[in-house]
Amino acid sequence: MLLLQVSDPHFGTERPQVVQALRRLAEAQRPQVLLLSGDISQRGSDTQFDAARRFVDSLRIPAMLTVPGNHDIPLLNPLARWLRPYAAYQRRFGDELEPVLDLPELLAIGVNTTRPRRHKDGEVSAEQVRRVAQRLRHAKPQQLRVVVTHQPVHVVRPRDEHNLLHGAGAAVRAWTEAGADLVLGGHIHFPSVGLLADRYPGLPRRAWGVQAGTAVSWRIRFEAGNSVNLLHYDAAALQCRVERWDYRDAADAFELARSEELPLQRDAA
Repeated sequence: MLLLQVSDPHFGTERPQVVQALRRLAEAQRPQVLLLSGDISQRGSDTQFDAARRFVDSLRIPAMLTVPGNHDIPLLNPLARWLRPYAAYQRRFGDELEPVLDLPELLAIGVNTTRPRRHKDGEVSAEQVRRVAQRLRHAKPQQLRVVVTHQPVHVVRPRDEHNLLHGAGAAVRAWTEAGADLVLGGHIHFPSVGLLADRYPGLPRRAWGVQAGTAVSWRIRFEAGNSVNLLHYDAAALQCRVERWDYRDAADAFELARSEELPLQRDAA
């Protein structure tokens, strides 16, 4: 199974040539699942969500799971932010803010980590932690178990520590114990893969934090340009390979930049 993780496209700030290159990558690789981990729009406007939905539909990927990011809540319209913060998002991407994708080889669980009262920071509640853990316990042995948030549970740079999801420690411990293999996120526009036990010692199982960069926006960081992740899952071998594909201006294309094998675990350590 092949999954495409796209994060932080920030439609409204998209680079047209990068959008086209990502379409070509999807056409060439033909992923079965799209995981869209938030900040789909720049300012939560109808026009930006319309453009994002047209783009997503043009990829022609059979299955999709999306979660909102902090930029998907209106910032410049205080009334909408407090009374109907997700209205524009829901009109284009469905009413469910925490969807679950249950396929023969994949269980993907979305978690809405945004909060209208917070401008940027994300948060996960005890009820969300419990709900996700309960769902993970019912996963089939052959399924890749993925939790999708917007704000990260794992970062590799000290400068990103303040962006960690509030409540991440309790969440990671509960979800890992319940069987999670991967926790996917975005928000910081810096791609990385890390063993969660490196940040949260004593976890009962091996699990990984996978961060995606910004897919198509010009709001890139000087250390990292536009990028997406492709996740190859072999259910028979219980092996997942994460590939980072970076957009290269000279080639006008996404090219493979890094590949990491992530051995998965089913029995408690």
